[in-house]
Amino acid sequence: MRIAVLGAAAGGGFPQWNSNGRGCNRARAGDPQVRPRTQAGLAVSGDGDAWILINASPDLRQQIGQSAFLHPRDGLRSTPIAAVVLTGGDVDAIAGLLTLRERQAFDLFATKAVHDILAANPVFEVLNRQFVQRRQAELDRPMALPGGLAIELFAVPGKTPLYMETDDAPPIVVDGTTVGAAIVAAGRRAYFIPGCAAMTPALARRLEGADVVLFDGTLYADDEMVAGGLSPKTGRRMGHMSMSGPDGSMAAFEGLDVRRRIFVHINNSNPVLMEDSAEHARVVAAGWEVAHDGMEIIL
Repeated sequence: MRIAVLGAAAGGGFPQWNSNGRGCNRARAGDPQVRPRTQAGLAVSGDGDAWILINASPDLRQQIGQSAFLHPRDGLRSTPIAAVVLTGGDVDAIAGLLTLRERQAFDLFATKAVHDILAANPVFEVLNRQFVQRRQAELDRPMALPGGLAIELFAVPGKTPLYMETDDAPPIVVDGTTVGAAIVAAGRRAYFIPGCAAMTPALARRLEGADVVLFDGTLYADDEMVAGGLSPKTGRRMGHMSMSGPDGSMAAFEGLDVRRRIFVHINNSNPVLMEDSAEHARVVAAGWEVAHDGMEIIL
């Protein structure tokens, strides 16, 4: 199994276009300790020929351009992208679908909740249904995909997309709107969970023995956005576990048998993006890696 990190940042990317934060300014200046990152997404393959995208970020055109294995190979128009799998309906997971509108055949897998979001917005009809087959993924049921891969979607605690929130909506739900993806090939198991509000006993059992987990690394501290004057919401209210703290992901993974632990979907406010920061050093000391664009994992 080959896994390529197309983008490692949370929504807005890094540096974010309107952020005057220290990390963003260092990234703009070309500081080698602070690498820019596009918005989160993966490409996975079991044979190196057919590729599956997991999520389609707003930066997808740039990500494809920077990834030679995703370039056309045959004829005037072609692509090795055989399918796209969506783990949620947030803008940073679906906006890149509009890049794939040139009458190109591929399968689009998502839960009913996410397909309903796409169907409710007519702009996504630019994905010509004659070529793009919208296939409903059933939770907890593996799907065989080209290249020898199987992918299984499963619900994780999360929230409805920001643009769909209402005043009376529950902040955290487990209804299939936010899902993780288990990727299996030749007995190897990888997990991609870019958004998760809490570690549940069921999720911990599922991850036990995994070869690699790419996990929600949006914020280092739960009050990071509040303390920085960027938002009135905590990370948990935004649907994301923090890295640190007694209820954070580093603590939640301490007793789990997971061979590689990699943070992905990292917000521009998160100090771990600065590789010379104390927070980055703590994450590495705890046995975690921080994903970056172009990172590759071979299982």
